[in-house]
Amino acid sequence: MDRIEAMSMLIEVTDRGSFSAAARSLNVPVTTLSRKISDLEAALGAKLLVRSTRKIDLTDAGATYLAAARRIIEQVEEAEREAAGEFTEPKGRLVITAPIQFGQLHVLPVVTDFLAQFPQIDVSLLLQDRNLQLVEDHIDMAVRIGRLPDSSMIATSIGSVRMVVCASPRLLEAQGTPAGPQDLSRFPSITIETPLSQPGWQFRDPEERSPLAISPIPRLSVTTVEAALRAAIRDTGVIRLFHYQVADAVKAGELQIILAEYEQEPVPVSLLHASRGQMPLKMRSFLDFAVPRLRAVFPIGS
Repeated sequence: MDRIEAMSMLIEVTDRGSFSAAARSLNVPVTTLSRKISDLEAALGAKLLVRSTRKIDLTDAGATYLAAARRIIEQVEEAEREAAGEFTEPKGRLVITAPIQFGQLHVLPVVTDFLAQFPQIDVSLLLQDRNLQLVEDHIDMAVRIGRLPDSSMIATSIGSVRMVVCASPRLLEAQGTPAGPQDLSRFPSITIETPLSQPGWQFRDPEERSPLAISPIPRLSVTTVEAALRAAIRDTGVIRLFHYQVADAVKAGELQIILAEYEQEPVPVSLLHASRGQMPLKMRSFLDFAVPRLRAVFPIGS
């Protein structure tokens, strides 16, 4: 039995939460995966997983063994990277994830310049409007927009971004300009339904500095930022987006920022990576290359 392979499979099953999801991730049959875990349990003489139709739980022995397996796999992977030269020169494949529009506008230009300077490094840039898991999804670095939960991840601050409310000049001419968030109830609104969407629109009272929240009733609900932006430009309703998402339309006079004095504090933007031992030079090189460039094109509060 390949003990390292079995450990990796156990980790994948627990991270994915099911044998079927782990099998899809590893591209192996479910029967093979189940047999490998059973063989591992037989070799150890201990039950590691409690299987049910709804979920998989670790036994006490399984939890202890899983923690040890993670450490061993990390050490093996680090040894492989060192043997491949990733700690002596910047080379290898770097996997980075970022939100779609932010990635296209700000991360992609940095990545292409980085590739030109480091010919032995290849990059997989995964642009998705949902937060992928760094360890489970085998990602080296992630751009995150928003306040980060406490975790073992290491975050490097890039800057911050405003969340703004916009409407077309024609809509404001027809409806009037709202004096406060409460006035938005008489305006048609456009909302975006994504995995990262939050209910309601959040504001802050400029005098009392206290939070305000409204729940717009959308005249139009869409699933992409681009669709919301185009609809707002066509006078369909009011939108609330990050400033970088509407900057070109505002500059062109197609949209107008309203209620700026009621905006919340700008949202932080960070470059995130997992905490581990020695950092491969491909990651260190990208950090040193990307951070000052992203800070330059994406200043605080932009």
